[in-house]
Formats: sequence, C-alpha cells, structure tokens
Amino acid sequence: RQCLDQAGVHPDRISHLIAVSCTGMSAPGLDLMLLRALELPVHTHRTGIHFMGCYAAMHGLKQADAICRADPKALVLVVCAELCTLHFQKDTSPDNLAASLLFADGAAAVLVAGSELPDIANTGRSLRLDGFYSEVAFAGWQEMAWDISSRGFLMRLSSYVPELLRQGLLPLVSRALNRLGLNQAQVDHWAIHPGGRKILDLAAEELDLPQQALWASYQVLKRYGNMSSPTVLFVLAALQEKLQPGQRVFAAAFGPGLTMETLVATVDE
Repeated sequence: RQCLDQAGVHPDRISHLIAVSCTGMSAPGLDLMLLRALELPVHTHRTGIHFMGCYAAMHGLKQADAICRADPKALVLVVCAELCTLHFQKDTSPDNLAASLLFADGAAAVLVAGSELPDIANTGRSLRLDGFYSEVAFAGWQEMAWDISSRGFLMRLSSYVPELLRQGLLPLVSRALNRLGLNQAQVDHWAIHPGGRKILDLAAEELDLPQQALWASYQVLKRYGNMSSPTVLFVLAALQEKLQPGQRVFAAAFGPGLTMETLVATVDE
C-alpha cells in the first residue's frame, strides 16, 4: 500500500500482480492475500513466482517488463515478501547456523508501468528498465539448496558459493553490459545483492571497485540482513537519494542453481 500511495496510484489501476516468495507457502497464496488486502480489482491478472530464492525479485521485474512491453497500458505491481524466520530449525549444523544468522524477514514492492502511462508519479527517481541478463553456473548446483525433510526445509549453504561467484561475476557483468553496447565504466551505481559480507567483498575485488561503490549493499546487509528476494529492492531503494537523471544502475542477485540475474536501468530524466 505504501508503494501505491507513494506513486499516487489507486488500486483500481493495477492490471497485473506478481507475487514473489519462497517462504511460508500456503493456499490461498500470497497473490490472493494481496488482492484482498489491497482491494485490487478481482479480475487482476495474477502470477506467482515461488522458490527461486534471492534472485526472484529480478525475475519478477523481468516478467513485469515483458508484460509492459507487450501491453504499453499495463500497470504491474510486483511484491516480494519473505518470512525466513518461519523456517528456523533447532539444529547446530554449520549450514543451518549460517542460514539462521544470515537470513531475515522482509518485504518490498515495485510498480512497473507501460510506456503509455506517463502520469505515474513517484516521489523518488524512476528507473527505465533497459535490459536483463541471466546465467546459471551448474557447478554450484549442490552448493546453495533448500530441501524438504521430515523436519521441514533444510538449507544447504556451502562456503564454496563466494568462490563460484568470484569466477563468474566479472564475465557475467561484461556480457550483460556488452549486450546493451555498454561497459563497466558507464555504470554510475551498483546494487549487488548482499548475500553476505564475503560476497560483497569479493564483488568489489573482482569488479575492481572501491567498497564505497557498494555502500548501499553493505548498508542493507548491516541494517536488515539477507531477506532473500526483496533484498536487492532494498538496495535499489537505498540508492534513490543518490540517483541523478541519466545515470545508469547495474543490479545483480544470486540464488540456487547457481543462478545469477542482472538488470541494467537508467534514471529517468
């Protein structure tokens, strides 16, 4: 509701709803809960994106962008909500301890508007979504996983994950930018998913960036922890105060697979 109020959008205008979560699954699901709570039109097109983990917000934005390109009058509400603490396990294994210390609860929402809706207002800076790019490093298939057991979901979070990202991050960024005719020097702001401090340190090192370039990611990690899917949206929100018209933002998030999702966006004039 805060997202709608900030943009000055009445719920009746929402044409599509994308609900993103990998925690606390139920039926009726998050999409219907939001439809009811926000009093969205009962005919709203609904999509659920589930069990993708920390990169799922990027996938949600990608689907919203595709909808708006197909229908320039579409107005898509993307909501990421994660209640990681629901899955707390009384277990002292290294994987579970790491997950319990790192993951937290959080929620975030984004409006994605088609090109024929120029009246959508925003008190902050709006971003034009220029392009998405993703890759999967199958070498990390077993390194980050969430498996069902008789005790609920059990997390596997290997210490090898940062090394996999070290190997794949720079080529990923280069390919994502090259597809748009850009290079790293043309990126003004970075929104890297703070999967952990070690991941951020490695990202800064591999991309040859000062740690200050990732200040928003470090800040979100310190204040909120890793909230899974909404976390990268928290980072983008933290960047708002620094954004200037025409500047470019590069966002990246990582999750099971090992999946790496990226977004390049430009601050609207």
